[in-house]
Amino acid sequence: MPELIMEPTPAAQWQRLVQEAAGQVHQELDETLESYLVLLMIRFTENPETGHRIMALDYLRGLRAAPRAQAVALRDVGDHCLLFSGLFSQRARRRRVSVGYFVDIGRSAYQQVADRQPGGSLSDLFGALAHGFLGLSDVLRAMRELGGAPGLSALEALELWQDHGSRQARQVLEGITDATPLRGPETLM
Repeated sequence: MPELIMEPTPAAQWQRLVQEAAGQVHQELDETLESYLVLLMIRFTENPETGHRIMALDYLRGLRAAPRAQAVALRDVGDHCLLFSGLFSQRARRRRVSVGYFVDIGRSAYQQVADRQPGGSLSDLFGALAHGFLGLSDVLRAMRELGGAPGLSALEALELWQDHGSRQARQVLEGITDATPLRGPETLM
């Protein structure tokens, strides 16, 4: 069992956990992405109700929302998809969808927010979130596993590696077999 290390604030505790998980999956996070992930975890713990939302519908509603509400709605979709793909991947199983479903919708939602910003720091932030979505999801899954929760199944890991290139999924596969898993059909040619 990992030793319990207490930090002076919840933010410091989350930051330490994010850094430890990122190291576990060999995922470098710049300060902006690390901070966003820490703030997302704080926001989630203050309001843990994720409900039984259908992300594709929320995504479409976000796209159709008035311009002022659109960025907030799409950011929320991206945030929820990040949590579902990382911390709550078992929900994908129960809903009979792949973890990749949440990766694709979340990445797209963040990119939509970035594309609709007039440039500058918000556009850069959400562009970085879209680009780094899979790595952030890997970090969240590693956080879950550090707490002793079960990780990806072999089938989920194979799908996430082949379809999205998840480093953490590849590590899972390498732990199961001595073979080097191929990424997808394009690697066979």
